[in-house]
Amino acid sequence: MTVALGIPSMPAPVLGARRPTRQLQVGKVGVGSRSPISVQSMTTTLTSDVNATLQQIAELTAAGCDIVRVACPSQDDADALPAIAAKSPIPVIADIHFQPRYVFAAIEAGCAAVRVNPGNIKKFDDRVKDIARAAKDHGTPIRIGVNAGSLDARLLKKYGKATPEALVESALWEASLFAEHDFHDLKISVKHNDPVVMVRAYELLADACDYPLHLGVTEAGPAFQGTVKSAVAFGALLRQGIGDTVRVSLSAPPVEEVKVADQILQSLNLRPRKLDIVSCPSCGRAQVDVYKLAAEVSAGLEGMEVPLRVAVMGCVVNGPGEAREADLGVASGNGKGQIFVKGEVVRTVPESKIVETLIEEALRLADAFDTSALGTGTPEVMAVG
Repeated sequence: MTVALGIPSMPAPVLGARRPTRQLQVGKVGVGSRSPISVQSMTTTLTSDVNATLQQIAELTAAGCDIVRVACPSQDDADALPAIAAKSPIPVIADIHFQPRYVFAAIEAGCAAVRVNPGNIKKFDDRVKDIARAAKDHGTPIRIGVNAGSLDARLLKKYGKATPEALVESALWEASLFAEHDFHDLKISVKHNDPVVMVRAYELLADACDYPLHLGVTEAGPAFQGTVKSAVAFGALLRQGIGDTVRVSLSAPPVEEVKVADQILQSLNLRPRKLDIVSCPSCGRAQVDVYKLAAEVSAGLEGMEVPLRVAVMGCVVNGPGEAREADLGVASGNGKGQIFVKGEVVRTVPESKIVETLIEEALRLADAFDTSALGTGTPEVMAVG
C-alpha cells in the first residue's frame, strides 16, 4: 500500500511567471526559462588538490547542488581541471580572474562553462574574439560575472561607484563584444553586497536583454546575515520571474549555501518540497519546550527526501488544527502529545515519547510513500500565525 503526502492534484502556485530567456546547456543542466532554477555553490578547497576538491563536490552534490564552481588562480589549478571536470558528478564551472590564458585552459579541460570577470582581466576586451572562438568550438557557455568590488576602472570613473547602472553597463558592453563575434551562449550576473542595489541592477538588466541571469548577493556575510540578505533579494527578483540560477554566498561551509538556496526555492514553490516542519513560535500558552521538540524532530528526520509535512505544536489553541492539516503532527499539552496521521489521532503518548513516536511514524509514512508521485507537484504554501 502506498500513500500520497502533501502533493496536491494541481500544480502549486508560484509568485510570478518566469522571464523568457535564451536557453543554455551547462553540462547536463539546462539554464534558462525553460529549465528549473538551478542551485550553485563554489568549492573552498585548493583546486590543485584534486581529491579534496572532488570530495567537496561530492558533499555539495549530496546536499542538492546542481552546478559547482572552482577557482583557478594558478597554473597548478588549471592543470587540475581536466581530472576534476571528468570525475565530477555535476557540471563544473571554472572561475577565472586576471589571467586570460586560464580561460582557454578551462575550455580545453572540458569544463561545462567558464566564468569571467572582465573587470579583473587585463585588456579583456582585446581577448574576446579568441575566447568566443574557443568557446564556440567546444560548445562551452560563458558567464559574464560583474562584481561591485571589481568593476572596470572606466566605469568607476564614469559613475563614481558601483551603481546599478554601472554594473549593467559593464555586463551589456561585454555581452555586445561576444555578440560581435556571433557568440551568444552567455549568462550574466551583476552582483553587489547591498541587496537593494543588487535587485535594482538585475531589474535593469532583465529589461535590457534576454540572457539567462545568475543571481547572487556577493560577500553577503556570515550565515545568518547572508541568509537574510539573499532571501530578501532573491524573493524580490523571483517574484518578478527574474533569475535562472542562484548562488547564496555565505561566510560558511559551501554545503550551507546549498541548503539555504534550496530552502529559498522550496519556499517559493520553485523547487519540489521535501521535509517541511511546521512549528509554532512558542508563547506563554505553550506547555512543552517547542524549540527543543522541533529541533529534535528536525534532526531526527534530516535528509528525508519525501515531501512530508510535519506539524510540531505546543498548545491547544492552534495545535490540533495545524496537526490535523499536516501529514503528521503532534498537539502537545499537559505532559502528553496527541499524534495525528493524515488528520486522525492515532495515539496519545507521554511528552518523553513524542520525538521518537513522530520519527517512527514519519519513517513509516516515508516507506509507504508512492515515489512515482515525485515531480508531479509541490505542497501548497502553509502559514502559521
